[in-house]
Amino acid sequence: MKQQRPVNLDLTTFKFPVTSHASILHRASGFIVFLAIPIFLYALGLSLESPQGYASIAAWGDSFFCRLILGAIAGSLFYHLVAGIRHLIMDMGFWETLEGGQKSARATLGLGIGGGALLFLIILF
Repeated sequence: MKQQRPVNLDLTTFKFPVTSHASILHRASGFIVFLAIPIFLYALGLSLESPQGYASIAAWGDSFFCRLILGAIAGSLFYHLVAGIRHLIMDMGFWETLEGGQKSARATLGLGIGGGALLFLIILF
């Protein structure tokens, strides 16, 4: 008996639904925020050690590269917050239909990415 096996495993040719995009970005933004925690803890510890440590963190924070990193982290945190609120609302029993889930995913993508990009630009410039 011949087994039915998937023919195409190239993920670049699949068309994912909007809910998948919202979910994947939620996980990716959470991962970015998770990676940022040690950076922030190190900076906090260094800034609390001495006035020289604070001055070095303040000087590092003035660089364009640092603002770029902080803007990306802040944008990721904003998207993760918006998507997390969506999940909490869905846990309360709302937007459980296919249409409701798609509309909330579109709203999450629009608000989360738009607000995250705005926050990124504010921090960057």
